[in-house]
Amino acid sequence: MKILLADDDLDDLFFFKKALSEIPIETELTTAHDGEELMAYLAKNSENLPDVLFLDLSMPRKTGFECLSEIKLNDKFKVLPVIMFSTFYKKDINFEKGMKNMLYQIGAMDYICKPDDFEKLKQVIHAALISIIEKKCNTL
Repeated sequence: MKILLADDDLDDLFFFKKALSEIPIETELTTAHDGEELMAYLAKNSENLPDVLFLDLSMPRKTGFECLSEIKLNDKFKVLPVIMFSTFYKKDINFEKGMKNMLYQIGAMDYICKPDDFEKLKQVIHAALISIIEKKCNTL
């Protein structure tokens, strides 16, 4: 499974890679360190998109919101499953619900708040990948 991770946090990148190495799914990971790098990668690889994009909300040069909007408005990219994967600081329950609803309306497949615990991180990544695999099987 080809995975693209767009995240500017080096620690988060390290733990994501480590979690992937411990999940029983064969994966190939490519990373982008900011939104502009992500969009340039997608443009260059538009004929060979990854199976899923894990997209951080808070990135320099172009935010996850901006990238998600551009991806879902582009005919070549809009089929790419995007999972928003971010550290999110809850302000209140209504704000969080509104944020998630907006991301889903734009076209995000899911929203995952990065867990602090490594075992939980492995679980949420594994569950997300299983969901992508099941969705692909159902569309065949």
